[in-house]
Amino acid sequence: MSQRFRGYLPVVVDVETAGFHSATDALLEVAATTLTMDEHGMILPDQTISRHLIPFEGANIEQAALDFTQIDLSSPFRQSIAIAEHQALSEIFKVVRAAVKAHDCNRAILVGHNAHFDLGFVHAAAQRCSIKRNPFHPFSSLDTATLAALAFGQTVLAKACKAAGIEFDHQAAHSAGYDTEKTAELFCAIVNTWNELGGWNLTQKTL
Repeated sequence: MSQRFRGYLPVVVDVETAGFHSATDALLEVAATTLTMDEHGMILPDQTISRHLIPFEGANIEQAALDFTQIDLSSPFRQSIAIAEHQALSEIFKVVRAAVKAHDCNRAILVGHNAHFDLGFVHAAAQRCSIKRNPFHPFSSLDTATLAALAFGQTVLAKACKAAGIEFDHQAAHSAGYDTEKTAELFCAIVNTWNELGGWNLTQKTL
């Protein structure tokens, strides 16, 4: 794995938010799926961790965003499991750092569908919480919307999954955990197809 991505471990991340601005809008859900590699050089989803977050103090919450994600902040179930940003990120980062170490990588690189959005919210939250051991690269990411456009001519996650032969439940969509796992399956499908076509193999040396 460390050879395949130049010392970086791809970790798929999805966030659900209360708006588009990472500095001001609430981060409501975060999920991460680590990846692993089998003896044939095929990458596979490994472990998923998902957390619901309590909006940080003073966070902006757009009702239109809640309507889109169908997140009910007043839900008793959500209120019973939502935790503070610092705790949520600390727990997720711990899993990511362990995976980075297990694969002998130097750092994690975020994989996301429109990855810049997810990366921005993760870094903004980590900065708010003064978390210094952020395992993700500060600005680089791998974007499955771009990769799916190349591989399948699709940029919407559900349509890209369908083109890749991956089942997609529209009722479960916009849950960070579900979207993360589907994005992980899509990323693995694209990378593995490239591998099968001869685009990369384990005997190649990293330049």
